[in-house]
Parts: sequence; structure tokens; C-alpha cells
Amino acid sequence: MIGTSARLLRLVSLLSTRPSWTNGELAERMDVTERTVRRDIAKLRDLGYRVDSEPGPWGGYRLRGGAKVPPLSLDDEEALAVAVALREAALSGVLGGDQAALFKLQRLLPSHIADRLGELNEAFVHTPRPDDRQVSPGVLLELADACRRGERVRLSYRDRQERATVRDIDPYRLVRTGHRWYVVALDIARGEWRTFRADRVAEAHPTGEPVNLVDPPDAALLVSRMLTSGYPLYATVRLPVPLDEALRLVPPSLGTHQADGANATLVTIGGTGPDELAACLLCLATPFRVLSPDEVREAVRRRLRALLDENEQD
Repeated sequence: MIGTSARLLRLVSLLSTRPSWTNGELAERMDVTERTVRRDIAKLRDLGYRVDSEPGPWGGYRLRGGAKVPPLSLDDEEALAVAVALREAALSGVLGGDQAALFKLQRLLPSHIADRLGELNEAFVHTPRPDDRQVSPGVLLELADACRRGERVRLSYRDRQERATVRDIDPYRLVRTGHRWYVVALDIARGEWRTFRADRVAEAHPTGEPVNLVDPPDAALLVSRMLTSGYPLYATVRLPVPLDEALRLVPPSLGTHQADGANATLVTIGGTGPDELAACLLCLATPFRVLSPDEVREAVRRRLRALLDENEQD
């Protein structure tokens, strides 16, 4: 039989995983009597946990948020997942390169979990991209707050030519794709919807001016189109898979997607020429039909014929 303190922590952990539990379910999961569950619920309430109960044979218990923050109770896999996520956030710049939060958590982890994290650190190699920039957590929070409040923001921003500029924007959404964050906003000076890289924002100052966004765009689609624009040639193909599967085959950073019924998706991909696009499409390892242009369709056929010729028996 586990001790009372450990049992209470186990009870908090269970209550946190579902909207509600019946007394019998908790008793069975914890291998105790229903009377013990009732006593432990009373102890949690005495400690400041807000546990609601519904009367009757089918009633249950529900943990509600309150002024008193309960200790975070994680199992082994959850603790390791949180530690890995903090490490990734620090390396990507979201924590400003500061891994203090990870170090604090690692000191609190059980030794066998800390050892697993140490093994991961020894095996993990981070290779930053040449154009990697540190993303300011303060900027992200300020932009997210402005999106929520609907407030105009003045950005101190560097464009792709590294020129310092000042932009007044009406922010709408933050979008994370690939290894970067983008803010989708209405550019006041240009009067059009734009995407701004968050790592190029030096400062974000709320102006106090409320905004009323009329007919905002699909933020994720706008970022996707921005990332896939600028190629000399584009191919549109029909994949016989639902939209969610097509997004896994071709990430939004590589193409734009449009559902074509429940079980098919139209995908547009950019490239430097027909042969490159044909090679890219064949690497999907899934059936597809090239809708346009004809030169990409012919490039796919040439590659397939050459492959068949290479594998003909003598």
C-alpha cells in the first residue's frame, strides 16, 4: 500500500487527465476502497484543491482550476517529453538561447529520467542554419497579446535586405512553420495583408489603437503561399488522399493544398524546372496525377520510362 502523500499525488494526477471520474473508477485505478477515495478528496480540498462533486450513483469528481496552483504531476514519459520540448525551444531561440528552465526541470526529475535526458543530450547534435536568428520570447508574447486584444502595433523591423524599418501593423495571427515564426498582419502603409518574420522584429510597441479586422485571410495559407512563391515553374497535381494526409506528404512550407472532395487533394508545388519537379513528385512514393503543366507531365513520363528500361530483363 502506498503512503498517503504519494496516494494524494496519484489522485491529483488522475483527476487532471479527464473531465470527471466516478468514485468507483478512482478506487479501481488506485486499488483502494471508495471510502478511501472520499477521505482523500476531502484532504485535497483541505489543501486548497478545488474538487467539484456530483451527487448520485453516477456522479463523479472534477478538478477545477483555482487560486491555488497544484503541483505539476507528470509520469516518466511526460516528464521526458517536457524536458525535450524545453531543449528544442531553447535551441530554436524561443527561450532566447537560455536553457535555465531546462536545467531547473532536470534537477527536479527522478534520477532515471535525468539519466535518459543526459543520454539524449550526449547523442544530440544541433546544426543551426546559416540564417538562424534568435527569436525574442518577449516579442512573441507581445505580438500574441496584441492579436488577442485586437490592438495596432508598431514594429521595429529589418527587411530581407537588412534595412531597418518601422511598420505599423494590425496583427491577426502568429504562425509557426518549419523552423520560424511569422506574424500575419494588415500592413497599414500598404493596405494589404502581409507576413513578417518574428525573428526580424527587434521591438513591438502596442499603440493603444483598437483595430477591427474585416474579412481576415487564412493565416496558415497566406504563410504557405509566401513560402512557396518566387519559383519559375509550378506544377499542380491531384493526390488521391484526404487533405490531412496530403499535408503530411507535402508540408505547407513546400506547397499549397486544396481539398478536392473527401478523399483527394490538389497540391501546387514550385521548382526550378520540369525535371526537378518530376523528381520531387516521384519521391512522394504515392500515386498522383499531374494536372499542369504539360512539360512536368512529360518529365514524369521520361523518368518512369527510363526506370522501366533500367529494370528490363536481358
